[in-house]
Amino acid sequence: MNILTSWVNYFYNILTSRSSDGTATIQGITGKQYVRGTREHVDASYQYATSTHGIDHDMNPALVIQPKTKEDIKLALRYAKANHVAVAIRTGGHQYSGASSTGGRNIQLDLERTFQGPDDKKIFIKDGETLVRTSVSQALGSFNAWLTERGLFIPHGQCTEVHLGGHVQTGGYGQLGRSFGLFGDHVRIIELIDHNGKELSITRETDPDLFFAILGGSPGNFGVITHLTLKVHRDRDHIGSQGLKALYLYNPATLKRLVDILVKMSDDPDFPPNYDLCVSVLSSSFKLFDLWPELDGQMREDHPEVYGENGMIGWPRTIIVYAQWVPLKPGDQMTYKRDFFSQFDQDKIFGWVEKKAMSKLTGDWIFRNVREFDYAYQKRAYTTNSTNLTGQGWSSWVTDRIDAIVRPEANRCWLSVQLQAYGGKESRFRTNANNGTSYSWRDTTLVAVLDCFHTAEARPRALDWQAGNDQQGLGPNGRFSKDERILFWGSYGDYNLANVWNKYHETKEKYDRIRAVRKRMDPDGTFTPNTFCVPRAD
Repeated sequence: MNILTSWVNYFYNILTSRSSDGTATIQGITGKQYVRGTREHVDASYQYATSTHGIDHDMNPALVIQPKTKEDIKLALRYAKANHVAVAIRTGGHQYSGASSTGGRNIQLDLERTFQGPDDKKIFIKDGETLVRTSVSQALGSFNAWLTERGLFIPHGQCTEVHLGGHVQTGGYGQLGRSFGLFGDHVRIIELIDHNGKELSITRETDPDLFFAILGGSPGNFGVITHLTLKVHRDRDHIGSQGLKALYLYNPATLKRLVDILVKMSDDPDFPPNYDLCVSVLSSSFKLFDLWPELDGQMREDHPEVYGENGMIGWPRTIIVYAQWVPLKPGDQMTYKRDFFSQFDQDKIFGWVEKKAMSKLTGDWIFRNVREFDYAYQKRAYTTNSTNLTGQGWSSWVTDRIDAIVRPEANRCWLSVQLQAYGGKESRFRTNANNGTSYSWRDTTLVAVLDCFHTAEARPRALDWQAGNDQQGLGPNGRFSKDERILFWGSYGDYNLANVWNKYHETKEKYDRIRAVRKRMDPDGTFTPNTFCVPRAD
């Protein structure tokens, strides 16, 4: 036995204790640890993707650690490195494919509750910017509420329990994408613990390659991010903002008309960046009041037919429109599209235009329920750079595709759809492209999320439907995009990123730059818990 092996064995024995099945826990860690084979481990390792990818993607870590402190994290990394196991990092655990989990001998590092203290959110002013230092453990719902209380806002996604760590690394797509860009566009400082347990503070100026790679390159594979410093916006700088959240009972003709409005906006390169628009479709049984608590009274009065004899609502199939206008600078007026809001009046059963502070509008857009439907799923998040969706007949095509699942009463499949405009020459989503981040497909004009949830017996139907979307929507003759352009938060298909890197990153040069950073920051594979990672450079 050589000296190195003796040292590793000694270190291993000092740091660990074992459960009855041989799985080790790490001594010295003050947070909770759950070993595989225990009931507690099942609950602790569960993620959004477990229902769908718990078998085909190994999502059964040997050990789940919920650290209390940075020292706990460092102990876990030291152990992982000494024992040649990898660490998967989760903050909320909502990644579509389960890439924030792991299996084999590897460790799950769960930061959901680690940094929730009073010192983990702080506002300050620097160089004329209003900044917030916050932790990756914050959920979007609570973080949004905290900002709103202070008259501040930042663009972000809709899901209340998504946490900032994964959200920032995959962009932070949300309802203000055209007017304010991505959540990740607002990062000024990243605080990170590297594979050696060293604490780093990274900015675009101090380490441009690492900053670039973390923000869009290969989520969770460069170190353990603990805190972020973000530029935030002030309500008082955008007085006069207006928003509409409108509800429609599902009808394919209504859907087609609304998608036509969205497509016309998306196709117009001169549409100003002040406007954002998203059209959503929800199958029956969606818990609509979780999204819209104030809806119950109005629905009982205007649409009693959706309530059963026992007075319980039947969760009808619905369409929801989110529309917003904001003055981006003093003097901005709605001169380009004065009738922007009025075009949504037809067939509307609930919702009205409100002049609200931007911080309150961002709260209105949030889904309050954790999961759309309590079933397994087949998900897609498509992007396109087309400015001729009208000519391609996409509105009719996507309406027909959606109707094929939503309309049947007993097919045991349920859709959650979001269709959102991002295009325009002045869209902040586009103009933020050269800000030092690596988020892909900044020429996107429209994002189409088509998520099909299903029972076990209906899985073939959901798979066939999504296969049809892939075949008809993508490719040289595709109705939506000539290329398959995938987003990290909306991943699907091949789980080995090396096989499909060009679907996530536009150029080989960009991909190789990220690979080089991976080699520097993860030389021993400590942050390579599965195959859904940009591989380290040779």
